Amino acid sequence: MEIPIIYQDEFIICVAKPNNVLVHHAHHSRNVADEKSLLQLLDEQVGGKFYPIHRLDRKTSGIILLAKETHFVSKFQDLFTANEIQKTYYGVVRGFSPESKIIDSPVKGRDANVHKEALTHLRTLEQVTLDIPVKPYDSSRYSLVELSPKTGRMHQLRVHSNKISHPLIGDTKYGDKNHDVMFEENFGWKNMFLHAGKLEFKHPFTEEELILKASFPEDWTSLFKAFSWVNPIR
Repeated sequence: MEIPIIYQDEFIICVAKPNNVLVHHAHHSRNVADEKSLLQLLDEQVGGKFYPIHRLDRKTSGIILLAKETHFVSKFQDLFTANEIQKTYYGVVRGFSPESKIIDSPVKGRDANVHKEALTHLRTLEQVTLDIPVKPYDSSRYSLVELSPKTGRMHQLRVHSNKISHPLIGDTKYGDKNHDVMFEENFGWKNMFLHAGKLEFKHPFTEEELILKASFPEDWTSLFKAFSWVNPIR
């Protein structure tokens, strides 16, 4: 599996993570022996150790920043903490989502007993109605949404999509199984439709203004064609 490299300099490497790839193996998790993490795949592909600057769920595809030295990490993490990195995600959700919406709703953190403030801006880009029944309806509706998280809570976009009754397609934890089954049976698409598409920020070391983009995986390009939707990343 070749990992697409989007950008690199002496401080960072920015890559596009495929669906269903862990960024790194946690010490306590039970991982299949032959399942390689993103860090292992990059070590094989380009050589060297890399240090994740932020998180990306295993099931989410798209852009992720990695530092080339541990002492570079904090400078970039400070940008995330100060909300000085603009993150843009894309999702396919059930139903016709609102034209735009600000979702301001607490999300459980890694400690499941503690809710933390979470804010997401949503914008609907495309919609489609399919003559394919999904219980209890005789047709099915979907929307392409642009999601801009203003906080960085665990599973934030997945939880927030579900909270407004427009869960992400392919999300086995927070989604709608009936629609996931329809996508797989009719189109062969099994992955979760959440993609980290863009990062925009001022490089803390070089002061260069960067706009970094990750192309969509194969399932997405197939979906755009099937639904006659415009690819929002150009």
